[in-house]
Amino acid sequence: MLRVIVNSTPLITLGNIGKLEILRQVYEKIVIPEAVYQEVSKKQDASSNALRSASEWILVESIINPADYQMYRSRLHAGEVEVMILAQQSPKADLIVLDDMAARRTAEYLDLTVTGTIGVLIKAKQRGLIPAVLPVLEELESNGFFISERVKRMIAAKTGE
Repeated sequence: MLRVIVNSTPLITLGNIGKLEILRQVYEKIVIPEAVYQEVSKKQDASSNALRSASEWILVESIINPADYQMYRSRLHAGEVEVMILAQQSPKADLIVLDDMAARRTAEYLDLTVTGTIGVLIKAKQRGLIPAVLPVLEELESNGFFISERVKRMIAAKTGE
């Protein structure tokens, strides 16, 4: 089984539209750092409720050495930093899921394999878990997730939609 570590944005965006289960369908189990759990669970909303009810497949882990925070720039959020620290701890992550561009660049610099919420949706469609990506993207957009028209066209071309 892959070791997949997920940041807060995919949990919040998918949870708020009732599609958090896609992460379980694609990866079976995922890991989230304590900071991500705190960020998502502090609100009383759909994503918080979905997270709390998924404890059998969403595992919360703490970083081993808090001094590792010093390696990261302050422009990253605590959850993003903990995702990267956990990804490098043993056992190393096979994949991390995060959407913020600065965090993705940092992860790629650290030679971590990265995807985002959209990448998860594309994989779900490829595996036949969802019929189409674009309707899910529309739901995400109606809940505040920004997707440029250029990216939507690229997704449509890649998924044949």
